[in-house]
Amino acid sequence: MSETGDGTVGKALQVLDQVAAFGRPVRFAELLADAPFPKATLYRFVQTLTNQGMLNFDSERQTYAPGIRLVRLAHAAWAQSTLAPIARPHIDALAADLRETIHLAQLDHGQVLYVDKRNAERPIEMFSQSGKVGPSYCTGVGKAMLAFYADPSKIIDQQSFHRFTPNTLVTADALRTELAEIRKRGYGFDREEHEAGIICVAMPILTDTGRVLGAMSVTSSTSRTTLDALEAYVPRLRQAAEKIAADAQNWRFPEHA
Repeated sequence: MSETGDGTVGKALQVLDQVAAFGRPVRFAELLADAPFPKATLYRFVQTLTNQGMLNFDSERQTYAPGIRLVRLAHAAWAQSTLAPIARPHIDALAADLRETIHLAQLDHGQVLYVDKRNAERPIEMFSQSGKVGPSYCTGVGKAMLAFYADPSKIIDQQSFHRFTPNTLVTADALRTELAEIRKRGYGFDREEHEAGIICVAMPILTDTGRVLGAMSVTSSTSRTTLDALEAYVPRLRQAAEKIAADAQNWRFPEHA
């Protein structure tokens, strides 16, 4: 965990991020092993965050987990700073029409933040869930957004290019080539790049001036369908994206690319 230049508040947020990253209740010793702070400093942050309801302490198990106050804050952020409330009726209609998994995503500090999801009529197990963060270089929604940034170089430089599957793009040059193809085509694909067996077609959500608001995708598995079959959904996907963009024209979303 790298140090921040944002003082005490920044360091406290680092601790929150660290606890959340475990994905399970965590003991103080586990936090200390990866913390850039001395034991006493980390303990002070943990106690303050717990007192403020940002962390929850289980006295029986001696573990910390994200607190209920974060749930309230997350709900407020979802309602005020994401496309989700505006997109909801269009996502609902698309899911009912296609009966496939629908994702809505935005970029957050170079990564994909899934802000809403509708499961397929027959749900498929996959990584993405509302509120989860994933890589942008190897997901359909991530590449669809990156392709339409005027200069995505800074975001590309933030990518890890970790190989998740044999199809993962693992170099900046390969990603730039893919983004150029997406710009020309108007939409992108996930060709089992993040998860084996999971494929999608993804469409950017753009304002009439070309500003990227987010992206949406239709996702399925190779055991059920093909990329060619998913590509047939492009007209319906584009229509939904355009409707969301039109409804969002007067809404200024935070930009955290």
